[in-house]
Amino acid sequence: MRGRQTVRDMFLSMAVIGLVVGGIYIFIPHDENGDPVQAVDYRVELVTARRAAPYPVAAPAGLPENWKPTSVSYERRNENAWHLGYLDPDGQYIAVEQSSAPAAKYVPEVSQQAADTGETQRIAGEDWQRWEGPKYDALVRTAGGATTVVTGTASYERLAEMVAALKAERAS
Repeated sequence: MRGRQTVRDMFLSMAVIGLVVGGIYIFIPHDENGDPVQAVDYRVELVTARRAAPYPVAAPAGLPENWKPTSVSYERRNENAWHLGYLDPDGQYIAVEQSSAPAAKYVPEVSQQAADTGETQRIAGEDWQRWEGPKYDALVRTAGGATTVVTGTASYERLAEMVAALKAERAS
């Protein structure tokens, strides 16, 4: 008899837990159609990076509102690494990565193992190297003491749009 009570009590407990979980789901508001990716405001981090970095830090200016900034970081201890992540209008990921690290080491790391194709692309009067990878493609330029990498899952056309919008500055 003792074994049946234990099994019966377990089923009753599970039923009570199921009712509580169902009530929470019904009565707590949730938006199933909402965008799960929240935009970030990177202005403070950008000012901080431009003050601290030994190179002009690049960030886009004048992108349409349908480009969404999603992540930002600056790590002085990690060879002055600046990161700014975006989703383009098609929902593809694009990152602006900069560092004072040597390009041969830095570019494959931030571009998910992309490799130099030997081709260049002229954007806004500057030549950028094209890199291709299994996951990310990239546009790369080394100048002013930094390697700048615009990389992600987006097409080269979208990567070039980001490059064209970049403004590299130091804090005044």
